[in-house]
Amino acid sequence: MSKLLFVPVSALGGLLAGVIGRRMFQRLWSLLDEREPPAPSQSDAPWSKLLAALLLEGAIFRVVRGIVDRGSRQAFKRVTGAWPGEKPPE
Repeated sequence: MSKLLFVPVSALGGLLAGVIGRRMFQRLWSLLDEREPPAPSQSDAPWSKLLAALLLEGAIFRVVRGIVDRGSRQAFKRVTGAWPGEKPPE
């Protein structure tokens, strides 16, 4: 039952993580380059900048999502008393 109640919390957490991750990526990229980060669809984007942008963006999004997910699960447990995830193996 707690997993079902956690679904909306998780969805909101995902949206929040996306916003935070995007802002962090834009801020960090602006320290590396004055131009916008290259997109894979841009034909003139150098591979080195494209790979750097993709690696940085992926790392940031994964870390932020993990932090937000863990924090929302801990907050859910404090409120409901039930952990909304897998239990450790015995």
